[in-house]
Amino acid sequence: MVSIDEVARSAGVSTATVSRALSGRGHVSAPTKERVLTAARALGYVVSSSASSLASGRTRNIGVIVPYLDRWFFSAVLSGLAAAVTRAGYDITLYNITADEKARGEIFRTFLRRGRVDAVIAVSIQLDDAESQALLELGIPVIAIGGPNPQLSTLTVDDFEVARMATNHLITLGHRTIAHIGANPEFDIDFHVPTTRRLGFEQALRDADIEPSPALYEPADFTIEGGFRAAKQLLGRPHDRPTAIFAGSDEMAIGAILAARDLGFRVPDDLSIIGIDGHELGDFFRLTTVDQFPLKQGARAAEAVFRELDETKKPVTHQPNALPFELVVRETTARAPR
Repeated sequence: MVSIDEVARSAGVSTATVSRALSGRGHVSAPTKERVLTAARALGYVVSSSASSLASGRTRNIGVIVPYLDRWFFSAVLSGLAAAVTRAGYDITLYNITADEKARGEIFRTFLRRGRVDAVIAVSIQLDDAESQALLELGIPVIAIGGPNPQLSTLTVDDFEVARMATNHLITLGHRTIAHIGANPEFDIDFHVPTTRRLGFEQALRDADIEPSPALYEPADFTIEGGFRAAKQLLGRPHDRPTAIFAGSDEMAIGAILAARDLGFRVPDDLSIIGIDGHELGDFFRLTTVDQFPLKQGARAAEAVFRELDETKKPVTHQPNALPFELVVRETTARAPR
């Protein structure tokens, strides 16, 4: 195994200079740093994580808590987060929160207290007071995506406004009979995002003097298959058939597109469809959506963590930071049919 002394001899510098150049802590001129990096690459030198931890007091590892690993939105956030963390030379340890209360409690009581991470990022998980306090007692930066959480630094999307924006787009196109595909109760957890989006949808309708109809609401499970089944229910009724569907996620919207095609409806001539997310398949299906930039959410969470890890940082405040969203108009929405 190549040692730091060998790198120092090859680069013609001291071992202390090698340490500063590779860790990024302390001043090293650009030419000297490049010489050290070239020597390290040529020799195949890798910094020992245990030695680095002893020297710096840091593990160069970020803990990430997520509720799902098999859902597109969470994998997209993780992808953006992982790319940013890797560029900074850090590793990631994933903690998957499940419905098992005992397993969930063990993560906060034991796993996170082992001192293996320098910071924690919680992705769209509603933490109770005890869990939030347990994270704060770790004495390390904690960033939450979702929220709000008055005890933690949070990055938050305004789901009410996201839904209202999507619905208003359909209203401005002249649609009056607008259906909504939302979520089953078991998916309405952690900040109640589906409920918040439904409230935004209904408020947009009322603002346009349209009374929301329970018959035009169908729950699903945030999957393409779930959206397909829900749209089949909405479009198969002889009365109150919608001219537009607002789906609470892009995957459900894609399912609705497939259901409409299956039933012989033309999108958007007979039926307009809009979703939320910014899914990678959205462009393929020419789906109109409200993009909430999940990749960038992960990257921004990583940036927020590194700012708090910076020894020159300003005092941390726990005011929620609003995440951006944007209406992306494609070809699945058009003026309401006469």
